[in-house]
Amino acid sequence: MGRSRCFFHMGKPQLTLLLFKLHSNLISMARASGGPPAPCQLLKFSNTISKHGPVSIWFQLSLVFLPSRRPGQLRSVHAVLPPELWIHLAVVACGNRLEETLVMLKSAVLFSYRKIQFHIFTEDSLKPEFDKQLRQWPDSYTKKFEHRIYPITFSVGNPQEWKKLFKPCAAQRLFLPVILKDVDSLLYVDTDVLFLRPVDDIWKLLRQFNSTQLAAMAPEHEIPKIGWYSRFARHPFYGSTGVNSGVMLMNLTRIRSTQFKNSMTPTGLAWEDMLYPLYQAYRNAITWGDQDLLNIIFYFNPERLYLFPCQWNYRPDHCMYGSNCREAEREGVSVLHGNRGVYHDDKQPTFKALYEAMRDFPFQDNLFQSMYYPLQLKFLETVHTLCGRIPQVFLKQIEKTMRRAYEKHVIIHVGPDHRH
Repeated sequence: MGRSRCFFHMGKPQLTLLLFKLHSNLISMARASGGPPAPCQLLKFSNTISKHGPVSIWFQLSLVFLPSRRPGQLRSVHAVLPPELWIHLAVVACGNRLEETLVMLKSAVLFSYRKIQFHIFTEDSLKPEFDKQLRQWPDSYTKKFEHRIYPITFSVGNPQEWKKLFKPCAAQRLFLPVILKDVDSLLYVDTDVLFLRPVDDIWKLLRQFNSTQLAAMAPEHEIPKIGWYSRFARHPFYGSTGVNSGVMLMNLTRIRSTQFKNSMTPTGLAWEDMLYPLYQAYRNAITWGDQDLLNIIFYFNPERLYLFPCQWNYRPDHCMYGSNCREAEREGVSVLHGNRGVYHDDKQPTFKALYEAMRDFPFQDNLFQSMYYPLQLKFLETVHTLCGRIPQVFLKQIEKTMRRAYEKHVIIHVGPDHRH
């Protein structure tokens, strides 16, 4: 296909939105005609937007209509990365968490650049359905990941005790360093998490670890005086508010080689050797199961934890009583964590709208037409809630992600006219 170029002017205000709409119109014309539109068809838009100012834009039609990548689909580098550079993502799913987990995995694949290795820990009854559903995804997306399914196993202590700790199977995350012996670093997330930007971006935080840090989590609360741990905890916890373990980066190699300070022995204990004695020592004082145990561990070993901001683990608590996550206000929500079951009831419709938009998004469709625009409409119905009054916080990173995708197709020159 030739590299036909079309030229027009537009102003910087609402540039991104106009680009998305223009690209969507081009796609519609292409589908209607059985191929990409002729260069002159682009020029029809010039008269309606040339009055907006001195921004010169060229669309390279040979890039816009590459047949190997669908509109809105991100350019991936998975084919050239060796396995040691893949992202490793782990999740534990038991009971009725199948759909929730698949939607989370979908959000990870949808926006990622690198290839991802999924480590799925689940009950025997769910294994066939996980495998079936993942293999039904389009080839253009199955090429972006590999998956492995593991049984629920606990290497120390009473398995039934561990399985019933807090939520079904949630304690499995404590044993990931022991089970995944060949994995160097890992991102663990709860099933009720959604990625609103490439997983690659949170994976990069591993580079921010200093020489002693081996895990990263976000604070449980932003305001200590209203935090759960600061008011109600009957056990030690990290910092002034505790940490939330729903999104957790881990350097497993460091975890396996570290001796952890603790309240049970005068000397350090290895991770696996520490888990069951720690549970026995605090079992009558903990409320949130494995998260409480992690808080206790990092209370005694604060130098081992990297604290990342709330935008990487954004929960209803960050907006349901008023917005209190400054990083999300500034940068947008990067990782959404719909705890409290908010994806499945009407208490926080903003969270539910995001979940349903991700669940229902057709893999091969255009991101603007089938996700961003419908979300904007749904958010109009949520303004009666405090979370619904800050839609830009939820949409900002999705918009940035779409912009990255479209910049692969569009060359933008800001300034005087450039005609080549």
